[in-house]
Amino acid sequence: MRDLRAFTLAGYDKGRGLLVQALWFAVLNTVFMAWFTPARLRVALLRAFGADIGAGVLVRHRVRVLWPWKLTVGDHAWIGEGAWILNLEPVAIGAHACVSQEALLCTGSHDHRAADFRYRNAPVTVGEGAWIAARATVLAGVEVGRCAVVAAGAVLHRDLPELTLHTADGRRRPVGEPV
Repeated sequence: MRDLRAFTLAGYDKGRGLLVQALWFAVLNTVFMAWFTPARLRVALLRAFGADIGAGVLVRHRVRVLWPWKLTVGDHAWIGEGAWILNLEPVAIGAHACVSQEALLCTGSHDHRAADFRYRNAPVTVGEGAWIAARATVLAGVEVGRCAVVAAGAVLHRDLPELTLHTADGRRRPVGEPV
């Protein structure tokens, strides 16, 4: 039986103080996610809050990033409308990778076996040239290999080798193989 009163933030480091966290949330919810904010300004705001962002990165509107200082994005990567980077732990997105519309990169979860429901967090890595398609979810501790594809609506809970397609029904095949 869970005892949620026993839950604590033990072992979870947000990485910045309360003032910086509050300032980021204010910027995130007023300017960063807005449709009228130019993509270049979104990139500049992420960098200003500590993200390591490469050249030519495109960040569309309605993107949510929990903690920018725990985000690394390689050159010419794309992050699509409504994507959610729930990075309690570091997220690395490789060069020329694409995180499509409403995709979720989730580095946090809870230990369902523990009565106190403690965190079970781990980083997420999206390899160079990989594609996380629309509404796909990549869970904590997963590494998506170079040029791999997580299909639309798929949930990925274990590493995906390079040049591999993970379908919404959980099957895997080489990227170039016909569907």
